[in-house]
Amino acid sequence: MKKLRPSIAVLGAGFAGLSAAAILAKEGAEVTVYEKNESCGGRARSFVQQGFRFDMGPSWFWMPDVYERYYNLFGYTTSDFYDLKKLDPGFAVVFANQEVVDIPADFEAICRLFEEIERGAGENLIRFMADAAYKYEVGVGDMVYKPAHSVREFMDFSLVKDAFRLQIFSSFSNHIRRYFKDPRLLAIMEFPVLFLGAMPSDTPAMYSLMNYAGLKQGTFYPMGGFAKVAESFHKIAQENGVNIIYNQTIDRINIKNDKVVGIQSAEKQYLTDALIGSADYAHIEGSLLPKSHQSYPKEYWDGRTFAPSSLIFYLGIGKKLNRLRHHNLFFEEDFKGHAQQIYKTPEWPHKPLFYVCCPSRTDPEVAPEGKENIFILMPIAIGLEDTEALRETYFDMLMERLEKFAGEPIRPRIEYKRSYCVKDFIMDYNAFKGNAYGLANTLMQTAFFKPKMRSKKVANLYYAGQLTVPGPGVPPSIISGQIAAQELLKSLNLDV
Repeated sequence: MKKLRPSIAVLGAGFAGLSAAAILAKEGAEVTVYEKNESCGGRARSFVQQGFRFDMGPSWFWMPDVYERYYNLFGYTTSDFYDLKKLDPGFAVVFANQEVVDIPADFEAICRLFEEIERGAGENLIRFMADAAYKYEVGVGDMVYKPAHSVREFMDFSLVKDAFRLQIFSSFSNHIRRYFKDPRLLAIMEFPVLFLGAMPSDTPAMYSLMNYAGLKQGTFYPMGGFAKVAESFHKIAQENGVNIIYNQTIDRINIKNDKVVGIQSAEKQYLTDALIGSADYAHIEGSLLPKSHQSYPKEYWDGRTFAPSSLIFYLGIGKKLNRLRHHNLFFEEDFKGHAQQIYKTPEWPHKPLFYVCCPSRTDPEVAPEGKENIFILMPIAIGLEDTEALRETYFDMLMERLEKFAGEPIRPRIEYKRSYCVKDFIMDYNAFKGNAYGLANTLMQTAFFKPKMRSKKVANLYYAGQLTVPGPGVPPSIISGQIAAQELLKSLNLDV
């Protein structure tokens, strides 16, 4: 007789885990989420020190339709949880000689800006964006919600027929160079790939859908910070009956007859009818499962191309910095050189690009009055040596450039400082070699080429998160949880 309320365990209370848990509970399952840290949100956790509230990870809010689609599943809309503000400028890019290019919120204004930089680029951007809009509609509307168990799934919406238009087999780098020549415009178009993906030359042109998200849809900010987004997912999960156990490290997955029967902490075993692993896929496989039931050996993960790790500094500044925008990309150095040192010849960068987020320019809640909240991020290769001395060397290097741009000293006014790097990603998230974003968006790591969502060796084990379908970033993680939950429900013969 079929059990009326199957018991399902979820490892990890990030966006993928909370997304999956809420959907499973909504469909009648008894769901418990096990989280090794003291709060939910995964990389989107936050902390407060000396009156400054810092988002620890995600800071770019793109693809608002993905969030809205998820909220709608539970009868909510985005505005039920937070005020979503469209930023203007969406972001700013600092080039050599301190040239600043502000990217307006209005697309027509962006076209005029491109035209001012390069003759004909305005019209070319309109053509580029029409093509990117199609990729976004198909990629985010259809393809991204597929579980990608096999290539056969993609025949449903004629992927083969549309493959040339989607440009799955074309280079992103070559694609944008058909439209733009000026190195400043190329940098503006390529930065999402560098920070979240791979070398532009190794990334399918299909990912121009990211340019559509950033330039056509716009860049948004949830007032109160990304912690508000994590809180909304936590609220939905709790309202649907999900139980979340914090500070709970799971050491082993217990298998019987090729099925998960329980998960083991240092204190006890928790019995379960099925499991969704939304924690680091490589960690679950390599550290929690017996070798006989691992879908992918360590050599597999060693051979994958990962998106970057990061060196991050959280700073509370005792004064306002008037030249900073909300999002600031410092691209005074060579784009290709830094990308090479992330993906091709892994080493600490010689002349790094970096990003500064100053949410207190938009949101008075994240810093005391008259002060500034700053988040500095430098993308780096995974697996690098991580020492306090190295962190401080790069801190001084980045701050020197930031102070030059600001036109005033900043370091003497620092009231709070915290760094975060490879060792912290490993300690807090069991992240493979300290990766921050998951697998890079290369052709051979897209869709059905990614690690499978369904375990090859364990019948009732599914995976979600940035190391499986659909990929890195918050919106893909939300979608990943949805897909994993739906696939598990099908396997349990429950209605979806």
